[in-house]
Order: sequence, then structure tokens, then C-alpha cells
Amino acid sequence: MEHVLLRFYVHESHRLHWKPFWEWLLTEASKMGIAGGSAFRAMAGFGEHHTLHEDRFFELQGASTVAVEFIVTEGEAARLIERVSREKVRALYALIPARWGVIGGQPDK
Repeated sequence: MEHVLLRFYVHESHRLHWKPFWEWLLTEASKMGIAGGSAFRAMAGFGEHHTLHEDRFFELQGASTVAVEFIVTEGEAARLIERVSREKVRALYALIPARWGVIGGQPDK
């Protein structure tokens, strides 16, 4: 089965249905049965307007980017992208081929 890394890039302050958009993405993916996902706050970066944003104590809160990642099948990625598109929000995403595995024994329960 082919897997992909589905990564969304969202602004920290972007909200959907009164939740941070990154949190909404994780919640929706969980409801859809996706095995797992993570959100990572960027230290620094720039986007289409070429304005550099850095995670510093004096910068306005919410200016940072959050990357929300899932390793999913191509079908799961398509379903999640379609789910986001139904919300009529602007969301940048990347699909990257992925191979994954587990090293070591069974995870603790």
C-alpha cells in the first residue's frame, strides 16, 4: 500500500469553528479514523509575501506557522483534503511519498 506524508501549513492564529485550525485538522483526522497526526510550531519561516517571521517573545502571538502532519494512504489523504475543501478555507498542503516502519518491540499500552 502506498503511503504519503500529508503536511498542512497553517497560521497559528487561523481558527475554524472556534478552534485553532491545526487543532481542528487533528480532530477531524481522528474522527475519520486516521491512525495519527502531529502539529509542529515553526521556529522561523516566510511565505508568499516574503516576510520573515521568527518565534521570539516580542513578536505578536499567532504570527508563526504550524505544520500539521499525517502519514496516510493516498486514499486517506484525498479524503482529508476533500474534507478541508468543504470548509471553504484556504489551506496550503504538501503530499510527499513516504515509507514508514517501527523499530523495536510492541508499543506500551
